[in-house]
Amino acid sequence: MQKMEAVGKWDVYEVVLDGPQNGNPFTDVDLSAVFTCGTKRVTVTGFYNGNGNYVVRFMPDTTGVWRFRTRSNRRQLSGHTGSLRCISPARGNHGPVRVAQQYHFAYADGTPFIPVGTTAYAWIHQSKALIETTFKTLAKSPFNKIRMCTFPKDYDFNKNEPWEFPYDKKADGTFDFTRFNPVFFNRLESYIRRLGVMGIQADMILLHPYDRWGFSNMGKDADDRYLAYITARLAAFHNVWWSMANEFDFMRAKKREEWDRFCSVVRKNDPYRHLLSIHNGMPQDMYEHDKPWISHVSLQWQEEDPGFVRTLRDKYGKPVVVDECGYEGSINHGWGNLTPQELNHKCWSFVIQGGHAACHGETYYRNDEILWWAKGGPLHGKSPARMAFMRKTLERCAWPMGPSPVVGSWDFKAVGSDRAGDYLLYFGRKQPAFRDVNLPKGKRFRAEVIDTWNMTVTKLPGRYRGWCRILLPARPWIVLRLKTV
Repeated sequence: MQKMEAVGKWDVYEVVLDGPQNGNPFTDVDLSAVFTCGTKRVTVTGFYNGNGNYVVRFMPDTTGVWRFRTRSNRRQLSGHTGSLRCISPARGNHGPVRVAQQYHFAYADGTPFIPVGTTAYAWIHQSKALIETTFKTLAKSPFNKIRMCTFPKDYDFNKNEPWEFPYDKKADGTFDFTRFNPVFFNRLESYIRRLGVMGIQADMILLHPYDRWGFSNMGKDADDRYLAYITARLAAFHNVWWSMANEFDFMRAKKREEWDRFCSVVRKNDPYRHLLSIHNGMPQDMYEHDKPWISHVSLQWQEEDPGFVRTLRDKYGKPVVVDECGYEGSINHGWGNLTPQELNHKCWSFVIQGGHAACHGETYYRNDEILWWAKGGPLHGKSPARMAFMRKTLERCAWPMGPSPVVGSWDFKAVGSDRAGDYLLYFGRKQPAFRDVNLPKGKRFRAEVIDTWNMTVTKLPGRYRGWCRILLPARPWIVLRLKTV
């Protein structure tokens, strides 16, 4: 029996065992453990970590003494017992993010989570020096979520060969999809731990179509084996989200019903029920988000009308996270040359419509082809500062906030309200010199003009009630905030 260890709530506890190395431990050996605390019972899948080491990772979510017993089809791995004492969580660890208030998110301890995310698809596949630059950039950024791929990516501005892969190679140089590379996964996990300390959610893109190595078409058994293995390895980290795919509809070799099976494999091996989504390529090729294993809508939406966000919110009754709406940059692709003003405008439009803006990305053309959206590195654009201002503004609202028909009219629908009854009216590209509003009876309001581009807040004099006229600065990118007195 192992010595009892104190582990913080929502931290990672590991059971490490020595076991067989003969044959193929990745396919021949089954390992799991059952953890119990009072009436709670959690079954956790283990994995082979190379060099004869087998690991079961567990994330306790209840304080007190947890006991475990291992199970395996190999005698030397079965029947091991032990215990741990779960204590209060470490400072800054609020637990996994969950859906809250139907359309929103909160950490397991109830702390609200407003996703302000970015995308750097293949940053973990770059040089160690560039990876460290990415961490330094993230530390200074407003981002609390990052979309990132397990597999390397083959696409414009991302043609370099990774220096390490998730699989071992055969003698002929091809990948052996029955043998994982634990060195790669241990390195990936070290990055996820660092992101967790920084307060950043790792939105893991498990599959994608941009591939020249064969990872997008490994076959049924290999696909399922990979999904089970990576879930067993990463599920115990509190800051992990699952994204089944980036642009699943572009993976032509996968049949529609296969995605249901993929989701079931992840769910089977994730006892903690981390958030799980699936990202679309074309707006007409949406996945059936009403299925119970989908926690939220992960949306690619590059059209002009942000109202579709509210339509999906109402249709599925789930949070809508706009993970991709185009990128601030200057490359040749239409989705990769938005002005920072346009990206900032989209973010505010999505939020006011009841969605979540986690859609930052940067694609400024550079001779060295180090573009944030592809490889991470430094940031050069102007939208991150505006997203920091947006996040600060939203976090000062009385959570949660959602779309509101109040004080709007037929020609103006960009209105949000929070739990305190305050209102945010976003005018976008328009530049009114004043706005007539009809405020709820029996209430008085103060007014502020929030300039989302210049990042200023100007308090207007006086109090407002009933039908009234509010003077505005006649410039674009303005939010009028009405606060109850």
